[in-house]
Amino acid sequence: MEPSFFSIHFPAEWTSQAAVLLTWPHSDTDWKRRLEEVIPCFVSVAKEIIKREKLIIVCRSAEEVKQALGDTDYSRILFREILSNDTWARDHGPISIFVNGVPYLLDFTFNGWGLKFPANYDNQITRQLYESQVFSPKTVYQSMLHMVLEGGSIETDGEGTILTTERCLLSVNRNDYKSRDEIADYLSMIFGAKRILWLNHGYLAGDDTDSHIDTLARFCNPETIAYVQCTDPNDEHFEELSRMEDELRKFKTLDGEPYRLIPLPMAEPVYYEGERLPATYANFLIINGAVLLPFYNSPLDEIAKQRLQEAFPDREIVGIDCRPLIEQHGSLHCITMQLPAGFV
Repeated sequence: MEPSFFSIHFPAEWTSQAAVLLTWPHSDTDWKRRLEEVIPCFVSVAKEIIKREKLIIVCRSAEEVKQALGDTDYSRILFREILSNDTWARDHGPISIFVNGVPYLLDFTFNGWGLKFPANYDNQITRQLYESQVFSPKTVYQSMLHMVLEGGSIETDGEGTILTTERCLLSVNRNDYKSRDEIADYLSMIFGAKRILWLNHGYLAGDDTDSHIDTLARFCNPETIAYVQCTDPNDEHFEELSRMEDELRKFKTLDGEPYRLIPLPMAEPVYYEGERLPATYANFLIINGAVLLPFYNSPLDEIAKQRLQEAFPDREIVGIDCRPLIEQHGSLHCITMQLPAGFV
């Protein structure tokens, strides 16, 4: 797929969507001891999505999921019973692009964030979804298994800019055989990107992903970036996130203007079994007409909501209690993958 021969469009998350993908937790995932705690969170996310668009649910048993969902609009839900290791659809799900206007599902290798966790089933989900005919007939499946790439590791403004982190894309056991320039060239070719904005700083304690961009900084429109800001010098994140903020201030839009930066508060520390968890307000999901924002039962929840409303004045900001999700080191954006209009 050479940009010189193809028109490639990598749509932003705020583009009109056909559906969102969820992979449902079950007793053979890492949630096995916490199912009763985490399933209500998935139910809340699912019910907000189907108010506005279709929902694809990968699950072990559709009947089990229906028992959890109860009385709801099943006309908007597409169930597919497919084996899974875990529930992080952002990283094992397809990445969507348009090539000459045709929808393409890109199926990159998912290897458990650099071989940290089993992913043998998760790595097959996108192909099996395609074979199950859940997508529109014109959708093309493209295997990209020669490259490890997770959806949470890249952000697009829909106009040719990709935002990412060096700590993730250059990490060991992903694509460490490639240089930064080689990875940048590859992303430019595959996604039709005009440029790559690399963050060298920024991390969250307890994060298994090696600093996915969707935990740190997010495009809200082509001129606006919401990001995690740490103002407490005694917090372990202060120096790294301050340096990340400096980097963001130096970035320019495609028009050469500074980005409008919207600081999201650093979430209050949350611990589980003595370990600090990667709670972040940057892990929000943009859907049709709304933004689903992770809440952590903190006064900072409303501050984050108000600030995000500045970035999305025409969308409803809906808080979802994500305390159960971060016990497994992820949050709301991590369990979802949007599919643009035309894919379902």
